[in-house]
Amino acid sequence: MASSSVDGEDNGREQEIRLVRSGELWVATDVETGVASQGESREVALENLDEALALHRGEIGDSVDSPEAEREVLRKLDIDPDEVEQAREDAGELPEFMQ
Repeated sequence: MASSSVDGEDNGREQEIRLVRSGELWVATDVETGVASQGESREVALENLDEALALHRGEIGDSVDSPEAEREVLRKLDIDPDEVEQAREDAGELPEFMQ
């Protein structure tokens, strides 16, 4: 396993990342947050993880602050907003992949 300082700064806090080959893809997971991403190479998986972590921390991306904005984001991701709404009603919460 590898670890590195966050953002390359030496602030005493280390970030542990797991990098695992799964079939044709590499999966990179930030151990502390559980945020994961994948790619066809280790480099791509790690680059995608960097972006996913930045989104998770709110460092990049637009805020989704209305139901209309949420529906638009879901459509752009090829996710049916009606399915998400139905899953919320059935489970009483967001689908697991959106939590």
